Amino acid sequence: MKPISIQMWTLRDEAKKDLKNVLKRLADIGYKAIEPAGFYGMSAEEYKKLVNSYGLEISSSHTPWASLENIDEVVKTLDLFGLDIAAAGFGRDNFKDMDAVKKTTDTINAIQEKLEKAGKKLFLHNHAWEFETLNGKINHHYVAEMCPKVFFEIDTYWATNFGTVNVANELKYFGKRVILLHIKDGSFVQGEANVAVGSGKMNFKSIVDAVDKSSLRWMVVEFDSCATDIFKAVEESYSYLTKNKFAIGNK
Repeated sequence: MKPISIQMWTLRDEAKKDLKNVLKRLADIGYKAIEPAGFYGMSAEEYKKLVNSYGLEISSSHTPWASLENIDEVVKTLDLFGLDIAAAGFGRDNFKDMDAVKKTTDTINAIQEKLEKAGKKLFLHNHAWEFETLNGKINHHYVAEMCPKVFFEIDTYWATNFGTVNVANELKYFGKRVILLHIKDGSFVQGEANVAVGSGKMNFKSIVDAVDKSSLRWMVVEFDSCATDIFKAVEESYSYLTKNKFAIGNK
């Protein structure tokens, strides 16, 4: 079993109002770590100190998002957090045609090379468009082939492309390059809110069975939106993953 973290985008509205309460409640539920999505006006050092004060780790970070222009800032933040992996991601237009794919993969490789010189690795977070097809091939397969040193944080819900893609097969395709999983659930209907992990249409047993355990570091729960009480959904997600032995927490 891999340890369980949560992407803070899930609780963005609640954290803006009372970050300390959010962190306390996550720790009380049993989450081992968080994945930052902004520092709420604090420095990275202040943010880390606050997170750690609740017994939480930082599993990985989406802040700052790696680009060619901010590598020094990214490396400095990762060093502070004790991390060796930097996040990046790209929009739909980056995969609109083969010219866009070539430009995007060139950028990815350039970011990766800069990070590598600083002793860091690059991982990519996906949405649905990376798992759409171009010329009969899944967009993220172009990335995997054209960017051989890059790692992946596979958002398992987005990777289904609303139920049209078999995520377990994709995890086998990416193999040891998958170092993080975003775990979310839903109806596969575009525009509908996410639901507590285990209460939607996702098959998490097949996902856990398929992912390479030797390279996977964290299972990261995330909600893009939620129509019910978010804290209840976050707790139900934790319970589902830990009780089914898909992830391990502090409780």
